[in-house]
Amino acid sequence: MADSSRSKSVLGKGLSALIPRTNVSEEAVAAVSLPQGTGDDNVIVAIEVSKIRPNPFQPRTDFDAQTLDELKRSIVEKGVIQPITVRRTLDRNYELISGERRVRASQEAGLKTIPAYIIRVESDAEMLELALIENLQREHLNPIEVAQSYKRLIEECRLTQEEVAQKIGKDRSTVTNFLRLLKLPEKIQHALRKDEITMGHARALITLPDEKTQMRVFAKIVKNGLSVRKVEEAVKVFGEAQKKKKVVSFSSPRVESGIQSIESRLRHALGTKVSIRHKSSGAGEIVIEYYNADDLERLRELLER
Repeated sequence: MADSSRSKSVLGKGLSALIPRTNVSEEAVAAVSLPQGTGDDNVIVAIEVSKIRPNPFQPRTDFDAQTLDELKRSIVEKGVIQPITVRRTLDRNYELISGERRVRASQEAGLKTIPAYIIRVESDAEMLELALIENLQREHLNPIEVAQSYKRLIEECRLTQEEVAQKIGKDRSTVTNFLRLLKLPEKIQHALRKDEITMGHARALITLPDEKTQMRVFAKIVKNGLSVRKVEEAVKVFGEAQKKKKVVSFSSPRVESGIQSIESRLRHALGTKVSIRHKSSGAGEIVIEYYNADDLERLRELLER
């Protein structure tokens, strides 16, 4: 029970709070390995690569072949420097928590054993949270993988955006901005995964009002190799053109200018997209966007203040 409570108490800090900060080669670990099947946890041992099962909660879906090959060559030359992290299974095998790239590269390098830190994880929910947070803190995830990890922590681990931000050491606004990427069309998300566009491009595209417009600007980015600055300028010009249309359709330039100012202040205050639709009759509506129930609760709190 002591091991279980210890792992739970540091869950929000990631595996860095559990794993000793030492560089351990495979040979060094093998020399002090404990017998397998003893039931010991919180130990570093050399385990058989063939007994390791993939992490069912792995947030990383894209593994670059070139970087895997580079890691394999490093392992052949120097061994596995940083132990992977696993939990024991009932059939005396192991389930991976973090280190899938090291496992894959070790398999390609022909290693029979790999240094591993074994911890006790009592539930799948705890396993999911630990795997997601550890990958967010350590691995080079692409922006969409990061966004999906945040979403899973919120939906499957029942965390709020504020709790996610605290656990990964980021601002809440950072979490919100990544989550907004999941609103982009699938084709744009795919391009972001493959590094065909940058996070800066995506942030500019997401401010556009609809999917059709986003895809039109995205096509220009790909075709002409537009920089983030060029895209931001294009989005700004588009926004100004849209505002001029509103002026012609709904109100005088003076009234529209005041509405734009209010709209801008609301966006800044609420930290989300706000649109004011003003009609010539003087009536209208304010549209405030939110990502999910947690974001809605955040907006409710702000509005009540």
